[in-house]
Amino acid sequence: MNHQGLIKTDFTELTLFNRGKVRDVYETGRHLLIVATDRISAFDVIMPNPIPGKGKILTGMSVFWFNKMKDIIENHLISTDPLDFPEECLPLENILRGRSMLVKKAAPLPVECVVRGYLSGSGWKDYLQAKTVSGVRLPGGLKESSRLPEPLFTPSTKAPEGQHDAAITKKDMGEIIGRELTEKIMEISLAIYRKASKIAEEAGIIIADTKMEFGLFGDRLILIDELLTPDSSRFWPKDEYVEGKPQRSYDKQFLRDYLLSIGWNQRPPAPELPGEIIEKTRQKYEEALLRLVQ
Repeated sequence: MNHQGLIKTDFTELTLFNRGKVRDVYETGRHLLIVATDRISAFDVIMPNPIPGKGKILTGMSVFWFNKMKDIIENHLISTDPLDFPEECLPLENILRGRSMLVKKAAPLPVECVVRGYLSGSGWKDYLQAKTVSGVRLPGGLKESSRLPEPLFTPSTKAPEGQHDAAITKKDMGEIIGRELTEKIMEISLAIYRKASKIAEEAGIIIADTKMEFGLFGDRLILIDELLTPDSSRFWPKDEYVEGKPQRSYDKQFLRDYLLSIGWNQRPPAPELPGEIIEKTRQKYEEALLRLVQ
């Protein structure tokens, strides 16, 4: 493992298509090459320190879940083997191996698709205010981390870097991408969450909530970006779950909690992270991978 972590790529051999919070995306002819760096963001702000090996963990988990969900929906993955990539990628094999995916070039939909099985994070805050989450009324008497009666589809907008995604209702989403496509995405998202939850619980992990992204590839709806990673989900140890309080997690909630404890205002620039916080975050991501995938 590179103990410094890979914070950014600048491949002059390739054309940069987009640089996201975590991924550097390059154009390679008809396809895209997604490179998962070791950058980490919290509250939609990129931290100045990488989490060494994180990009490989995210890639490994996404590939695991993409394969598991093939019977529900097609995804954008073509290959993770640099030897299958276009010729110009060969000199970069050592950097790319384990942290990159050659993918179909889909048109991303302008919404985030969140499924919640438990009441946590912004969903818990919304519930405290009005007993609703994304416009859906919930029963009274629920506590922090309560299991919801049924998994809930709660979409949000896609905000630019440094700004927060905003929760929207299913009706809002229908106005953005159309009602028929919204219904289809909702059905698929819930099916993925239910299947993933069953697999994860057998490995001792509760998936409290997760965020998915979809795109159109020609006229086909496909899964894109990442799937069910600690960056896009809340993973809790099943054997430690207790309703009514925050849970220990295998995701970046640990980092968020640290940043809240030091009183950071959640706006750029982000503070430098101590070595201990970097290492503990890395360990949490790695434990989730080992429990699920190995």
